[in-house]
Amino acid sequence: MHIPTLIEHKRDGGALTSEEIHYVISAFTRGDMPEYQMSALAMAIFFRDMTTEETAALTEAMLHSGSMLLWNDHDPMRVDKHSTGGIGDKTSLILAPLLACDNVWVPMISGRGLGITGGTLDKLESIPGFRTQLNEVEIHNVIDRIGCVMVGQTAGICPADKKLYALRDVTGTVPSVPLITASIMSKKLAEGLNRLVLDVKWGSGAFMKTQEEAHRLAHSLVTVGEAMGVRSSVRLSEMNEPTGESAGNALEVAECVRCLKGEGPQDLEDIVLDLASAVSVSSRSDLAAMLHRGDAWRKFQKMVAAQGGNVDALEKMTSVHRAPFTGELKATASGTLTRLDAGGIGQAVLELGAGRSKAADPIDYAVGCDQIAKTGTQVHTGDVLLRVHARTKGALFRTLDILTEYIDIV
Repeated sequence: MHIPTLIEHKRDGGALTSEEIHYVISAFTRGDMPEYQMSALAMAIFFRDMTTEETAALTEAMLHSGSMLLWNDHDPMRVDKHSTGGIGDKTSLILAPLLACDNVWVPMISGRGLGITGGTLDKLESIPGFRTQLNEVEIHNVIDRIGCVMVGQTAGICPADKKLYALRDVTGTVPSVPLITASIMSKKLAEGLNRLVLDVKWGSGAFMKTQEEAHRLAHSLVTVGEAMGVRSSVRLSEMNEPTGESAGNALEVAECVRCLKGEGPQDLEDIVLDLASAVSVSSRSDLAAMLHRGDAWRKFQKMVAAQGGNVDALEKMTSVHRAPFTGELKATASGTLTRLDAGGIGQAVLELGAGRSKAADPIDYAVGCDQIAKTGTQVHTGDVLLRVHARTKGALFRTLDILTEYIDIV
């Protein structure tokens, strides 16, 4: 096949066959296709879109560019969830051990944060000693013993996705729904799942800004999942305010510990139970009982230990990672808190050092915000709306000043 001809055909609005897509992805993964050609194809896909059949073929080609996790017929059902990201979205750390208490396996392959949305791996790596990079033998060993594992993408899983994502980042094609779908679903399907739930966010703190955009992505993800033989469901979540009460790696882990003990914020617990009940074998009320009994907390401790983490540090995460400077943002008037903008908080947390603008940026696990008030709350002058944890006094004062722009009280 002549790759420039295929690129030109797509640029002209034509559809590619499954065979053509598999050929291109295979050539690109082997290094036989120059990056400039794949960049041109990604841009053609961005501008001309893809049919459902093309998107499914792209997902399958990327899935089969590397290895998959393999299971025996008698193994428990495998389930997982994927979130499109959001400010304070820490549900994975609670969901995986909760589902493992329900006699299903959760082989969760997660990612790092980029931009204003924090990554699951970054939160986990704030736990001293926790290993997120396991090989496939180690993944199976942890699953066999604990029932859940939370790791990064191995070198052998979906290598085409790693190469393509790097190009998407520099060619401005990250927002392409077919490319997002293939990237997400190829990695999740490589886990060998039976069921998958997708948490698609929309709003100021999400990648998709409108509910219509989120609907389109959700439809694409579910359609491809079903086409690939994995029972898939979706939850659309508004992300105009942060999830829970904290944003920042160690701060979010501390909040997860509270939630795993049944003492977490109600909005966080509700999202976890909604997602868990979509893929579990037990009812929502039974899952809530497991959470409040501390079953998921004990399971989480076992998983942390199995992956090399310091279990004793979990109870004192904000002491292990203590930022030198903290300050409170207080209400300057009495009334109803009508806006505490997730996008603004996410940008502030990123600039504090809790996130990364580029993939190679370092992470400061200690910084961020906690004690974040919820919209709809009645507040009085002087009430704390959130607390900022910063590395320097200058960063603290800048952040407190900036955040006043993202709060409305009426």
